[in-house]
Amino acid sequence: MSLAVVVKGPEGLVLAADSRVTLNTEQQLLDGTKQLLPTYFDNAIKLMQLQNHNIGIVTYGQGAIGQHQPRMAHGYIPEFEAHLSDMGNEELSVQGVAAELGAFYAARWQEAGMGEAEPMSFLVAGYDDGEAYGRVYEVSVPNELQPQEQFRDEFSIVWRGQPYLLERLFNGTAPRAIEIAQDALDLSDEQVGTLVERWQQELALPIPIPFLPLQDAVDLATFLVDMTATVMTWTVGIQGVGGQVDVATITRTNGFSAVDTKKIHPWG
Repeated sequence: MSLAVVVKGPEGLVLAADSRVTLNTEQQLLDGTKQLLPTYFDNAIKLMQLQNHNIGIVTYGQGAIGQHQPRMAHGYIPEFEAHLSDMGNEELSVQGVAAELGAFYAARWQEAGMGEAEPMSFLVAGYDDGEAYGRVYEVSVPNELQPQEQFRDEFSIVWRGQPYLLERLFNGTAPRAIEIAQDALDLSDEQVGTLVERWQQELALPIPIPFLPLQDAVDLATFLVDMTATVMTWTVGIQGVGGQVDVATITRTNGFSAVDTKKIHPWG
């Protein structure tokens, strides 16, 4: 599950992620039927930094690789950094790092025999040398390893994981609204297109991301994850977003900077 958010603004990149891991356990009832019981842990690390690169990563989807000796995504980062170091002095672009990341985790996936489990996905964000604005790429292990760039020539926001509350907020409608409207009203494809266009024009949340200062982008990304986690506490179903919101920025001048991230502390 999870919720990962990346905002690309004129002053920099903002990465935010929740901290919840969901484990689904199958329990047999007295009548012989089985039910799936979710268990939640709220201290997972989903926001990661590559120490020797001006790059940050947020992960969502599959929480760990391996069944008997599971390892979270962040647990592989030292090995991935060593892998990049072994490549020598080759200066990789953000896209190049994303491609290496996908291949590296795909190899770990195969070694652990993960098969057709829920994919482990990543948003990789950072700056290429000499460029004024950041870049954001997405890769998904095991099958979508070719980095897909998000909003190359525009400032925008991308969210992944459990985004249905964000989609309602930003689009003014639930994700399945079009499907429901077409089915209930027997709309043609042309009518659906007209309806979608009207909704986008009249219901979309008017946030001018190209004009947001970095602090406002931090506030927005943090709010979106925190809002999702809070609303989920009142809803029925898998509450896959929760725990502390980890937030970081990446700028051309200051590189990766942790804004608010978890620290080990005493219980209580």
